[in-house]
Amino acid sequence: MENENNHIIPYKTFLIVLSGLIALTLTSVTLTQISLGTLTVAIALLIAAVKSTFVLRIFMHLKFENKMFSIAVIGVISLIALVIIITLLDYLNR
Repeated sequence: MENENNHIIPYKTFLIVLSGLIALTLTSVTLTQISLGTLTVAIALLIAAVKSTFVLRIFMHLKFENKMFSIAVIGVISLIALVIIITLLDYLNR
């Protein structure tokens, strides 16, 4: 095996991230009960982006990988965000 590095993350970090994910999930569920118009979708997407960042960086260990992986992930997420923004602009201007 090639120069494998083990990254030990303390359980406390996992518990903090888990509680953050649960809090954000409860926030997004509560958000569905409130009518904010077009802001509802934008806020829900923002919450989903934050949750996916937690999962990618901590649980998928992207935090410890080569910076090229982070750049690739940011590029893909940016492309998806651009497509979503273009779709929402089209929807709002109909």
